[in-house]
Amino acid sequence: MSSNLSKELRKKYSRRSFPLRKEDNVKVMSGEHKGKTGKVESFDMKKMKVTITGIQITRKEGTKIPVKFHPSKLQIQDLNLEDKKRLDSIKKIENKMEKK
Repeated sequence: MSSNLSKELRKKYSRRSFPLRKEDNVKVMSGEHKGKTGKVESFDMKKMKVTITGIQITRKEGTKIPVKFHPSKLQIQDLNLEDKKRLDSIKKIENKMEKK
């Protein structure tokens, strides 16, 4: 599940999108919650949806449910660089950029 990068990150990594990981800071780009930001909380791989901390809806009975978003409607603002796989992929990208 990939999502597009912010303009600053696009310039830095010279890529349009990156796979989403937990703790990535994302911004909602369309829909009712447009403009809200938060960290990726969980994934539903079967339905291809992502939940974000702090964005919830309230049911009629009063319970709160996290809103699920499709990754194409999100934009990555900050990457979680604590993940080893993510660091490896970023190092590969930086090496390619240096060779050019």
